[in-house]
Amino acid sequence: MARPGAACPPPARRVMVAARALLFWALVYSYCGLCACIAGLRLLWSIGRRPGETFRWVVRENPPACLNDPSLGTHCYVRIKDSGLRFHYVAAGERGKPLMLLLHGFPEFWYSWRHQLREFKSEYRVVALDLRGYGETDAPSHKENYKLDCLITDIKDILESLGYNKCVLIGHDWGGMIAWLVAICYPEMVTKLIVINFPHPSVFTEYILRHPSQLIKSGYYFFFQMPWFPEFMFTVNDFKVLKSLFTSQATGIGRKGCRLTAEDIEAYLYVFSQPGALTGPINHYRNIFSCLPLQHHEVIMPTLLLWGERDVFMEVEMAEITRIYVKNHFRLTILSEASHWLQQDQPDIVNKLIWTFLKEETTRKRE
Repeated sequence: MARPGAACPPPARRVMVAARALLFWALVYSYCGLCACIAGLRLLWSIGRRPGETFRWVVRENPPACLNDPSLGTHCYVRIKDSGLRFHYVAAGERGKPLMLLLHGFPEFWYSWRHQLREFKSEYRVVALDLRGYGETDAPSHKENYKLDCLITDIKDILESLGYNKCVLIGHDWGGMIAWLVAICYPEMVTKLIVINFPHPSVFTEYILRHPSQLIKSGYYFFFQMPWFPEFMFTVNDFKVLKSLFTSQATGIGRKGCRLTAEDIEAYLYVFSQPGALTGPINHYRNIFSCLPLQHHEVIMPTLLLWGERDVFMEVEMAEITRIYVKNHFRLTILSEASHWLQQDQPDIVNKLIWTFLKEETTRKRE
């Protein structure tokens, strides 16, 4: 809404804005169609080669033992009053210690933080959340329930429901997007921000429009705009896509990384093989083009950005550009031999870097 007395934009400018919006949405839906065609061709190829295997989908009935490992913490639930949703999380460390809140990416869930739950519980109350729509957290059926403002409010409400008014906030991938936005919208709630393999959202939206290579790498954002078909493609060949994301030479954890065990893979398959388990996670992406770009940009708390250079989904150039949006101490560390799944790929190094950042800032505050 224009301010009283403010001049209206000239007609030429209004036409330009409308034309840019039209071109933007034309790009979105055109690329969505292209990605759908490519996925369809892959499906037909799979049917032609192994028709019996293509439509095999095994629902895992029982969770693997690793999901109930007591060394990871305690399974807990909290119901948010305003939304009425019940969230699942795993908590380690004593109540009353400073809160460290962990936000996972896609297609992940709380278990992707297993190494950090064990590491930081000595000094923090570490909470690894299942985001809205994931795992044992409630999954609203309508995609409108997954708009970014809902996801941001979830974190604020969960923080308050846990009895805290501030935390160290850590996010990876899509959880990194949410962490950036929480830090921007509720800076008083975040003492330190740590993001893994996701740039500042404004960097991402500006960079992707100027670099076709990143646009191609983010093709799944466009593919996910389609109803039901993306979920179906994940189930093909008993979740072959899900397995290959973590284990293939192209997208998985590299040779020098901490590879997922067979039991780790089963943990992911157990969660995402349940009927309807993929719709909530993919709905997170189905609202993104209506929510960006941002109106507010600045991050005012100390920030650590960790980046696996072998990330095939995010170009490393975005990491350095992120610096301009952080109006406080900013530390960037790029790990040359690490993949997109950084906190699982190089847990010892990641944990050491996080400790150094937390201690460094604590020391600096006291001086």
